[in-house]
Amino acid sequence: VLERWGDDHGLEAMAPELLRPHFEHVEREVGVAKVTPELAGRNAAVVKRGADALGWSGDYLRRNARGCVGSGVCVFGCPTSAKQHTGITYVPKGWDAGATTYTGARAREIVTRNGRAERVIASTAGGGTLRVECKTVVVACGAIHTALLLARNGLGGGSGELGENLAIHPCSAVRALFEEEIDMARGVPQSYYVDEFAGERIMFEGAAGPPDYLASTLPFNRERHRELMLDFKHLAQFGVMVSDRSRGRVRERLGRTTIEYNLVPEDAEAFRRGIELLADLYWEAGAKRVFLPVSGVKEMHGRDSRPLQGRTLRARDLTLMAFHPLGTARADARPDHGVVDEGLRVHGTDNVYVADASAIPSSLGVNPQLTIATLATRLAFQLLGRDAPGDEPESETVPRARQLDSARAISRSNTLSGNTRASAARALASRPTR
Repeated sequence: VLERWGDDHGLEAMAPELLRPHFEHVEREVGVAKVTPELAGRNAAVVKRGADALGWSGDYLRRNARGCVGSGVCVFGCPTSAKQHTGITYVPKGWDAGATTYTGARAREIVTRNGRAERVIASTAGGGTLRVECKTVVVACGAIHTALLLARNGLGGGSGELGENLAIHPCSAVRALFEEEIDMARGVPQSYYVDEFAGERIMFEGAAGPPDYLASTLPFNRERHRELMLDFKHLAQFGVMVSDRSRGRVRERLGRTTIEYNLVPEDAEAFRRGIELLADLYWEAGAKRVFLPVSGVKEMHGRDSRPLQGRTLRARDLTLMAFHPLGTARADARPDHGVVDEGLRVHGTDNVYVADASAIPSSLGVNPQLTIATLATRLAFQLLGRDAPGDEPESETVPRARQLDSARAISRSNTLSGNTRASAARALASRPTR
C-alpha cells in the first residue's frame, strides 16, 4: 500500500522504511500484542479450524488491549479499561507534558491571512465563543467533518478533491449454526483474520458480540428470529470486508451533512465471492446451517447448494455496513491532485495540517487505526523538528486508577476539539526518551 502511494501520489516521504520507526513507536505506546487463543474464544476457533482444513492463510489479530480479559463488548466500551484508546494513552500523557484540552468546544472558523492561520474560533456548549491564537493548526475531525471544516473556511479546495474520494471499507457478515457450543459473547469479538484472498481485496475478520448485538442484525423476523436467538450459544459469526474501489463524497448542503456513496459492480462481485468462500469455510468447520446476508438466499441447508453461483449481486441485494471512512482530504504531492502534501500540510497554506483518516489517499483493506496514529505521530515529530523515534523501552502502563479517571473525564464530553489529539501527540513527542 505504501509503495503504491509513492507511485500514484508522489508520497515518497511515506515509504515503508521511513514510516517503520513511527509504526513501531505507536505500537509500543498503545501496547499492541497478538490475541492469545484462550482469549480469542470459540467463535475464532471454528474459523481457524475451517481455514486450516482448507489450507488458507490466517492468524490471530494484533490489538491494543493491555490486560484484556475477553469481556466481549468492545463495541460498547471496554468495562475494564483494557482497551488502550486515546483517552487512556495519549491524552493523559499530553496533560502531563503541559497540553491543555477543551471539551464541548466545536471549531467553526480558521482565520487565515495570506495562507497562514492566525487563530481558531470555536463555539462552546454553553453558547460562548472560544478564540485560540495559534502558530500551527492541526485538524483531526475525521473523514467526514475535516473536509467540511476546511471547505467552510475556504481551505484545501484548489484541486477539487476536497470531500471527494470517500472510501469506507464496506463489510458484511455470514453466520453459521453448529452442533457444538460457540457462545460468541465470550472472548475477543475481533480476534482472528483470514487473509488468503487479500490479493482479491477480500479480508475475513471476526465480528462477534453479545446476544443483543446479533439480534439487531439477523435477517429474519418473528418465529425464525426467535428460534435462532434461542440457539445463540451455537451460532458463529464472521465478517467479510472488501477493500473498496467504490468512492463517495461528503458535502454540506443547507447546513446539513450529506454523504453519497454507490457500490460499483466489481465491489459487489467481491462480496459475492467473499460470502461464498466464507460459507465454504463454515461447512468445512462442521456447520449445520449457514446464513447469508443476501436477499432471497438467507439460509443454506447443505454445502452442495451454490445459490450465489452465476448470480449478479447489486448493493441492494446485500446487508452491508461500514466502519472506516477514509480519503476525503487525501494526501498527494501535487497540489492539483490532493488536499494535503506528503507532510500533511494543506496545499495553499503555511501552517494548517490534517492528521486523521481523511488524509489517507486510498482504501487500505485493513483497520486504519494504526496508520492514522502513525501519520499523526510522524507529523508531531516533524512539527517539533525532531528525527524519527528510535528503539525505546515499552511505555509504562498508566496505573489502572489513572486509566479509569481518564476514561471518565473523556466520557463526560465526547467532543474533543480537532486539535486535541495532535496537541497530545506533539506533547508526547517532546518528552525525553526513556
